[in-house]
Amino acid sequence: MAGRLLTTNSQMMCPHGGTVQASTSNSSVSADSGHVLLLSDTMSVSGCPFQIPSPSGTIPSPCTTVQWVVGEFSVMINNTPVLSESSVGLCISDKGIPQGTISVVSTQSAASAS
Repeated sequence: MAGRLLTTNSQMMCPHGGTVQASTSNSSVSADSGHVLLLSDTMSVSGCPFQIPSPSGTIPSPCTTVQWVVGEFSVMINNTPVLSESSVGLCISDKGIPQGTISVVSTQSAASAS
């Protein structure tokens, strides 16, 4: 696994089109004016329209957070793996149910992991 590093300026979406907002505890390493994201960072999802069909209609079940499960262990910041476009993040509902993997729409092109 390797690829361009994800930063606070990277654009990411849930599988249903919701927008991911990234924040990081990393304030020391940046690329293309965005701070590099870490495996331990918290991310929220907004605007996810996902609904579960039920006999009485549909039940809203939007993605609300991202849980990262695979990072770049070859590149660490403060002993924490960074995230790259090949990292795996699961979008999670408010009930804690995984609803699919995150999609990286765009990221910086200056730094990468190998």
